[in-house]
Amino acid sequence: MGNRVAIVGIGQTYHKSNRPDVSQPEMVNEAVRAALADAQLEAKDIEASFLSNMETFEGIYLPDHGMADEIGAYMRSGLKVCTGGTSGASVVAEAFHYVAAGLFDVVMVTGFEKQDCGDTTAAITAACTPVWGKGVATGAIGEFAKQALTYMENSGSREEHAAMVRLKADRGACLNPYAHLKLGLKSIEEILASGYLVWPLRLLDFCPQSCGACALIYASESAAKKMAQKPVWIADVETVHQEPFRAGSFGDPTGLETYTQEVACERVYKRNGITDPIKDICMAELYEPSNWEELNLYERFHFCEKGEGWKLVEKGITEIEGAFPVNPSGGVIATNPIGATPTIRVAEAALQVRGDAGPHQVTRDVHTAMATALGGPNWTVLTLLKRSL
Repeated sequence: MGNRVAIVGIGQTYHKSNRPDVSQPEMVNEAVRAALADAQLEAKDIEASFLSNMETFEGIYLPDHGMADEIGAYMRSGLKVCTGGTSGASVVAEAFHYVAAGLFDVVMVTGFEKQDCGDTTAAITAACTPVWGKGVATGAIGEFAKQALTYMENSGSREEHAAMVRLKADRGACLNPYAHLKLGLKSIEEILASGYLVWPLRLLDFCPQSCGACALIYASESAAKKMAQKPVWIADVETVHQEPFRAGSFGDPTGLETYTQEVACERVYKRNGITDPIKDICMAELYEPSNWEELNLYERFHFCEKGEGWKLVEKGITEIEGAFPVNPSGGVIATNPIGATPTIRVAEAALQVRGDAGPHQVTRDVHTAMATALGGPNWTVLTLLKRSL
């Protein structure tokens, strides 16, 4: 049996659309220092450093080479991980396996994106070539618009239900000191009044481009018991891939496709004895670049029956004070520094397990939480966290 692995330190930057006040390494170092302070450790205590970001969005190749000091990697082992939109979760899983295998006892995991350094939209659109993307010229926006339309047609949901998700996200973001978009939305009508990007996807239905970083410190069981008052245990991780950049990867009009989310959660649920997800798991931080995607993911992760995701938000079940809170942090549609976005999902879920989420702490006791990531080719990474093993 491998080592058990705990999260013992958590740090984030305050996320914004632009950070002209700092360089890329300086911004990352803000999260690293916060994680070290949270764990009551120093850089010398870190044995290895694992880093993720989406280099094409900033146009800076192998940025880890220029920030060894800032990420605590100088003269230490480590890896740079990039798997597209799932990068920040792939690095979470990669570091977990290194500690579980006994190679290291204490490591730093950092995800970041400084999107004011480059052109994210151009990079995403350029990735959709005639060969891989079948001529899709609108990049992620077009894919999520297709997913939204497919979901409406298959479930009978309306634009108002997606707006309910957006309103819920904004309430959480306004309580979260680290969130980027804090719009203070008051009504569904405000969201429905925003213009369309690609019908039926509206401006307020989609995530922002954020600058920010998130850092986690892992420790093996023996090390965690010596240093952490409230360790959060990584109970399980799972990664499932699908063929790259297939048109329709976020929405299957036939209803016959097996989604990576379903495969990932079914494996994790089986291994961990989870038979009723919204009772056995206390809350979730889902990777939802659009509010329509969140409704879709409720079903893919078996929180409800197919075609009934919109009913969860309509009944208030996924609100911060609901029976099964989802994205009380505000989620991806409030904060999206892409290379860090999945890392933030794990960090926010871990804070909920610790009871340290502050104003956006959910009302129910959180002993088990789930964090997910989603990549362009419908790539899913799922992390299950527990207070106790």
